[in-house]
Amino acid sequence: MEQPPGFVDSSFPQHVCLLQKALYGLKQAPRQWFSTFSSFLLEQGFTVSKADPSLFLFTCTSIHIYILIYVDDILLTGNNTDAIADLLLRLQLRFKVKDLGNLSQFLGVQFVFSSHGISLHQQHYAKLILQRAGLEHCKPVSSPLPTKYATSSTDASLFPDAALYRRLAGSLQYLTITRPDLTFAVNYLCQFMHKPLISHYQLLKRVLRYVKGSLDFSLLYRPSSFVLTAYCDSDWAGDPFDRRSTTGFCVFLGDNPISWSSKKQPTIARSSTEAEYRALAITSTEIIWLRRLLSEFHISPTTPTALLCDNVSALALAANPVFHARTKHIEIDYHFIREKVNSGEIKLSHISSIDQPADLFTKAHSSQRHHLLCSKLHVLATSQLDGGS
Repeated sequence: MEQPPGFVDSSFPQHVCLLQKALYGLKQAPRQWFSTFSSFLLEQGFTVSKADPSLFLFTCTSIHIYILIYVDDILLTGNNTDAIADLLLRLQLRFKVKDLGNLSQFLGVQFVFSSHGISLHQQHYAKLILQRAGLEHCKPVSSPLPTKYATSSTDASLFPDAALYRRLAGSLQYLTITRPDLTFAVNYLCQFMHKPLISHYQLLKRVLRYVKGSLDFSLLYRPSSFVLTAYCDSDWAGDPFDRRSTTGFCVFLGDNPISWSSKKQPTIARSSTEAEYRALAITSTEIIWLRRLLSEFHISPTTPTALLCDNVSALALAANPVFHARTKHIEIDYHFIREKVNSGEIKLSHISSIDQPADLFTKAHSSQRHHLLCSKLHVLATSQLDGGS
């Protein structure tokens, strides 16, 4: 601890302050810890992932070890138990770390291993959110948002406790880590953080009632192939006020969803083709990143990644090298998808709107349609797993 400006002892200017009590929560503490820990790993022969700076990889002949770091929570895995045990011993000699055994919980996400595969859920965290909202005994509903809801209210009364709205909406955002079925609804609610109305809070309570009725939902991962497949969709001019479109995409590794998003586009699209074209470009950036990440796990894609869209005109625009006059206004960075198609990294394909799983991330659906799309994303209730479906 350096002497603070204005309080430097002129007789001993190079001295430092003696701490009488440990300071917790310094802004630079996580950065210093990460620097110290990562330096140790680099000394042990690890390399930093180019796709994710919190991922460290070790490769020596046939031995592969991977470490994922989030502050002081660490995931360690590999294909050689002796090498992992040796690394743990060296870690324990250098740091005060504990081996908690096989993975069961990480950053609030619980992992359940069964004959069906690996289930990820945040049931305990979801219950805490309901308790904070005082809705632990509420009546459940079967879908997050109604198909028709008032995006504006003639009674534009502000919600009196904006801080509560922000806390609950932010908590729900973290819940989408294992609940892609909540992604669109939470994205919509988070657009009103700055000035929530009573009508927005009513929709928030609706989402919480859906959470109450789906506490036993989990994200199931089954053994599958390592082939990437992506789906993207867009709800053209879905917002009746600013007329901006919503982009939704999901990426599968084999049969398992590994990435999904629902986000409003930054500018207004003049046609459904343009909205879908932008969605293709946004999804392409995710595909490129995932291909790079997989290559670091020694799973290098040998074929173009299939990207499926339900808009034929957008597919034609992405594959056509001619720069049409009607697309001059589209930002240049969206046109990079043509380069990826020509380079063979991405292969565009058409899919029927009915079969499009990314439709879940662009709009609200009826209960039947919502649960059908959930099943496509492996968001299943425990009873469904017990039934073997």
